[in-house]
Amino acid sequence: MSAETQPGIPESADSDSRPTFVRYSVLAWLCLIATITYIQRNSIAVAEEAIAKDLGLNEQQMGWIMGAFFLSYSIFQIPSGLLADRWGTRRGLALMAFVWSLSTALMGVSVGLVSLFLVRFLMGISQAGVFPCATNSIAQWFPAGRRALAAGSLASFMSFGGAVGAILTGRLIEPLGWRWLFVVYSIPGVLWAIGFYFWFRDRPGDHSAVNAEEQNLIAGKLQAEPPVADPSEEIESTPWLAILSSPAMWCICGQQFFRAAGYIFFATWFPKFLRKVYDLSDEQVGDFSSLPILAVIPAGILGGLVSDWIFTRTGSRKLSRVAVASAGLLLCAACFGAAYFASNVWWAVGFITIGSFFATFAGPPGYTITMDMGGRHVATVFSTMNMSGNLAAAVFSVIVPWFVKLNGGNWNSVLLLLVGIYIGGALCWLALKPNGNVFEQSLLSRP
Repeated sequence: MSAETQPGIPESADSDSRPTFVRYSVLAWLCLIATITYIQRNSIAVAEEAIAKDLGLNEQQMGWIMGAFFLSYSIFQIPSGLLADRWGTRRGLALMAFVWSLSTALMGVSVGLVSLFLVRFLMGISQAGVFPCATNSIAQWFPAGRRALAAGSLASFMSFGGAVGAILTGRLIEPLGWRWLFVVYSIPGVLWAIGFYFWFRDRPGDHSAVNAEEQNLIAGKLQAEPPVADPSEEIESTPWLAILSSPAMWCICGQQFFRAAGYIFFATWFPKFLRKVYDLSDEQVGDFSSLPILAVIPAGILGGLVSDWIFTRTGSRKLSRVAVASAGLLLCAACFGAAYFASNVWWAVGFITIGSFFATFAGPPGYTITMDMGGRHVATVFSTMNMSGNLAAAVFSVIVPWFVKLNGGNWNSVLLLLVGIYIGGALCWLALKPNGNVFEQSLLSRP
């Protein structure tokens, strides 16, 4: 269909010109902030021992500090999703990036348990909107056949940031000290917020660099898809009854609950696990901690490509979402089980790294399914799912020290806990039954 026959798409002076690629520049901006976000939030895992020693905190107290972020992050998922739906990504995400970067710098002036807890809590509030906003923008800028790839790229760069943060923190914490380290980590986020606000637009049609052919490509591919939110238009009330009564939504929230609980191990207690089980130095801990996170980078992109490939050829969301995700999580559980019996750190981290790969391979379907279901409420639906995941992350951060204590101080036992967690995530996907029109239409956008 030509651009002229589609409403809202301007006529092009040169109908044979090729589409611009601004949508991929949008994805690059979103991947960059995902990287910065995870450097800022996850570096506390490697710095945990230095912080605890300096402030006189024990493992349980550090568990509460690390859990504070995920507690507020989960509580504010839905409010931030509503904000993203109504305010748009351009204003919302730029403001939030500035605030959470400021809170990262404030970590450097914390003097004890209460002040550090409050700063991490503030960071969680302000970072809560980053992925609802990003998901909403992917739904606006990408057709259905490329959304899983975009979501997988976002997931990959999250972990790229986590890996970079682990490596840098392991090397810089001694010369800089943990206080100045977090001040330095805050600077890129401030610069990103300023640049993003002036460059980005919520809709492709509002961006001066987008030509008519790119708008035609995006809008044409979206014609058979549920409508996504237009930040310039009034949005109907959020259909909470439809959201809360949807069995599919409960399954998707369940898989996110288990998957996030597993992933957060790398952002919180994995460095401590390596120190306790294998007696490694700070530099070794930083390097080994980065390996499972680095594995996420190709895994997220590959998982998105496979999910999109299956979807474009079969049209089946059961195969492209459910089968891909459940297979990945079951393979991950098997790898963590093998790591429990490993004889040395190389074998253990090797199995854990492969497991991390499979867990992230399963991630893009979770992001993409919220776009399949969300319609005009993508950010709200995503934030509801993500809220359940971050509640699990908060709980897992706090219970790990107690679980280890219950098992006689055996940190290796945490791997068995993770086996059960990833199996639980796979079962949630397998319980999801894509019958009727739940996955074929936007159930949640109906009046």
